[in-house]
Amino acid sequence: MDIPQMTLVAWVVVGAIAGFLASEIMGTREGLVLMIVLGIVGAIVGGWIASDIFKIADVTGINLTSIIVALVGAVVVIFVWQQVGGRRRSYSRR
Repeated sequence: MDIPQMTLVAWVVVGAIAGFLASEIMGTREGLVLMIVLGIVGAIVGGWIASDIFKIADVTGINLTSIIVALVGAVVVIFVWQQVGGRRRSYSRR
């Protein structure tokens, strides 16, 4: 998978924004840096799914479509993170 450098930089920026917004939507208090990292991961995953699976063509830069895709991806990644983290925390309390 060959990602142009500017596209990667754009996804990092969009992912950071999406991570912050997703953490506000999800009501998480895990820490700003972790939410931004999860947002970047969500943006990259969401961008890959949108372009390769759903064939949404305009997810290559900083635009409304990219931000929405990144936000949805970040919400999904944060949800999964909470489920895995919650399960891990519940085991450690016993």
